[in-house]
Amino acid sequence: MIEKNDISINQISNLPSHVAIIMDGNGRWAQARGLDRSEGHAEGVKTVRRITEAASRAGIDYLTLYTFSTENWNRPKAEVDALMHLIVIAIERETPDLIKNNVRLTMIGDSSRMPEEARKRLEKCIEDTSHGTGLTLVLAISYSSRWEIVEASRRIAEKVANGEMSADEIDDRTVSEHLSTAGMPDPDLLIRTGGDLRISNFLLWQIAYSEIYITPTYWPDFSEADFKDAIESYAGRQRRFGLTGEQIK
Repeated sequence: MIEKNDISINQISNLPSHVAIIMDGNGRWAQARGLDRSEGHAEGVKTVRRITEAASRAGIDYLTLYTFSTENWNRPKAEVDALMHLIVIAIERETPDLIKNNVRLTMIGDSSRMPEEARKRLEKCIEDTSHGTGLTLVLAISYSSRWEIVEASRRIAEKVANGEMSADEIDDRTVSEHLSTAGMPDPDLLIRTGGDLRISNFLLWQIAYSEIYITPTYWPDFSEADFKDAIESYAGRQRRFGLTGEQIK
């Protein structure tokens, strides 16, 4: 008899195509251990690696990680500087393995707010992995959903003003095609670690019908087994998209 814990993620039926994660709890993990908050962020990078590897092995198509929000720019400068440095160093260090594992790296967010050197180094990593045809790893950096929707609205308004489209032509697809995630499927599953019961301005348009899984586990402690639990929870749900259960059946 096969025990539940012996089943790998890719043996679960009905896997999500796109998983988005709010990686919360790094600072609280560190504070609980009497460490500086930066230690929690450094430990969180290790979790990014193991969850990315698990998603890639499972055959998940997209993994979007809420890495740094536009609101995070308001944190103490020392913490922001440390985070930017850590993000870029970690991505550069992992790029060879991403290439080896056929993972394509991309980014969504307001990159114009990033330090120029950090932005250029990140763009180089994105270019180096652009040939990947396996998992697409999406890093949401300097990102907020309200910013994204406002930017999309501006671009659509400009097209209307220039006569490229009429206001009557604007629909759900129009908005989706002008978001940072244009060309990607909406997340099937949203995971939030750290226990907080909120969305925190993340992919508000895209998660309209995403299944949500919240765990009290801090991100540095989030294991592959925890990830599998989230996937299994998703696989056992009935997604109705506004219909009744009888209609789905």
